[in-house]
Amino acid sequence: MIKLNIHRKFKMFTAAIASICILTVSLQSCVDLEEDPTEIRLAPGAYSSIFELDLGVNGIYAQLRNASMWSTFYVNGWSGDDMTTHKTSNKADFREFDQRSVSNANGRTVQNWNNIYGMIAAANNVLKNIEGITLEDAEAQQRLLGEVYFLRGAMFFHLARVHGRIALPTTPEIDYDIKLSSEIEVYEQIESDLNQAVAFLPVIYPGVEDGAPRPNKGSAKSLLARLYMDWAGFPVKDNTKYAKAQTTAKEVIDNSASHGFELESNLENLWTMENRFNKESTWTIAYCQPCGTQNGKFACLGMPGDLQGWGETFAEIRYFEDFPEGARKEATYRTDLDWTNFNDQVTPVFKKIVGPDLDVPLGVFFTSRNDFYMRYAEVLLIYAEASGEAGNVTAEAWEALNQIRRRAAGLPYATPVLTPTSQLDAEGNALPALPQYVDVSSGDISELTFQERKLELAGEWIRWNDLVRKEKVAEVLGNRDPQVTPDNQNGGIIDVQNPIIGSLGTENYFAPIPAAQIKLLPGLGE
Repeated sequence: MIKLNIHRKFKMFTAAIASICILTVSLQSCVDLEEDPTEIRLAPGAYSSIFELDLGVNGIYAQLRNASMWSTFYVNGWSGDDMTTHKTSNKADFREFDQRSVSNANGRTVQNWNNIYGMIAAANNVLKNIEGITLEDAEAQQRLLGEVYFLRGAMFFHLARVHGRIALPTTPEIDYDIKLSSEIEVYEQIESDLNQAVAFLPVIYPGVEDGAPRPNKGSAKSLLARLYMDWAGFPVKDNTKYAKAQTTAKEVIDNSASHGFELESNLENLWTMENRFNKESTWTIAYCQPCGTQNGKFACLGMPGDLQGWGETFAEIRYFEDFPEGARKEATYRTDLDWTNFNDQVTPVFKKIVGPDLDVPLGVFFTSRNDFYMRYAEVLLIYAEASGEAGNVTAEAWEALNQIRRRAAGLPYATPVLTPTSQLDAEGNALPALPQYVDVSSGDISELTFQERKLELAGEWIRWNDLVRKEKVAEVLGNRDPQVTPDNQNGGIIDVQNPIIGSLGTENYFAPIPAAQIKLLPGLGE
C-alpha cells in the first residue's frame, strides 16, 4: 500500500472543493468528483484544525493527479527533437507541438491551462483559509503550508515553460482585469513560492515512500535550481542566475542523503513498476491504480498499433540514430523491437514510456507508474553546467558530470574511470573499450553537460525547455531528418514522421494563450 495520505480522504474533500471552484472558469477548471453525501463536509472559511488543513492540501494533490495522469499535462514535450506522436491518428493537438504550429484553440493547451489554474486557485484558497490562524500542531501546519507554496510555485513554473508570460493570481478573489505578467515577474513569483517552501518544508517528509511523493526542502531547492537555469537563458538571459543555480544545486547535492536522494545504480530500473518509488526522484507524482488513482501516460500509449498500442508517444528517429550505443541507450529505448518494420508507424519505442519487456502486459492503458517530475540526475547536471556558465568550475562539478557518464556506460557511477574500460558480453567475452566514457576533467563543461542532458533526459518531456533556454531550436529542429534508417516499404531512407511546418524563430518558442481565455478575460491578450 502506498504510504501516502493523498488519496485516503479523497471523497471527504469533495465538499471542500466546491468552495475552491469559485473563480472564473477562464482561470480555473474544477475536478468532477463523485460525492458521497454521508461523508464529512467542510464549511468554507477559516480552518479550525490540522485535519481540515490536511484535507485542503490533499485536495490540491487530487487535482494534480487528475491533470497529470494524462499526456496533456506534458503537451509541450512534443516540441522537442527527442519525441514525436502519431502522424495520422487523432493526435492533432500533440502534432501541433510536434510540428511547431500551435494554434490558440489547441484543446490540450486549453485543458492544461484550466487544470493548472484550478490547482493554483485551490492553493490560494488554502492560504486564505489559514491566514492568521495557529492550529494545534504548529509543526504539521508549517509542513502543510510548505507543500502549498511548493505546489503553487511548481504549477506557475510548469505553465510558464509552456506559455512564457502567464497570469499570476495569488489570492482567491476574482480579478476580471488580470493581465499577463512579465517573464521576470513570473520567475520572481515562482522563486518566492519555492523559497517559502524551502523555509517551511522538512529536510525529509515523514512517513512517505522514497522519491519525495510529498516534497521536502531538497525537492524545492531542486526546482529552484531548474528555475535559475531557465532564468539565465532565453528569454530573460540573466547570467547572474547561473551562480544561483550552481549554489542551489550544490546544496541539494551536499544534503542528498538527508533528503533521501541518490542515483539509481541501474538506469533501466527506474522504468519498472517494482521501482516506481526510488531515491533518484526528487519529486514524485504518485499513482495507485488499485486505490483509484491511475496513470494513463505510459504502457500502451508508447506502443504502435502493431503491438496493441495507442500510438501517442514515440521516439524521434534521428535522435535514436544519434544516440551512442551502450547501457543508457538500452535503458532508454526498446531496442528489442523490430520498429523499422512496424506497419502502424516506423518509429522507435521509448522504454521510459512502455517499460522493459514483460514489465507491463501489451495493451494495458492504465498503470500505477509514477511520474518522476525531476530526477537527482538533473540536479547533478545542473550543477555541472551552471558551474561552467558561472565561471566557477570545480573538481566536484566534473565529478557530478562524470557520475552520469559512468552510469551511462553501465559502470558503477561512484567509481572513477581513469583509463578506457572494457566490458564483458553475456558470454564473458571482452567488448571493445569505451573511451568515450573515460572521466573528463577538461574542455567546455557547460557544452559537455548540455549534450549529456540530451542523452540522459531523453523522452522525459523536458528537452524542449533546454532548446528554448539555449536558443538552439532552429539549429536542432532544422536537423531532424533520419540519416540511416531504411524505408523497408518504399526504399531509400525513411522520412521524418511529423515534419516542421511552423516557425523555428524565438517568436514561436512559447504557445499562445488560449483564445477562449482571452475572450473571457481580455487583459490576457494585452
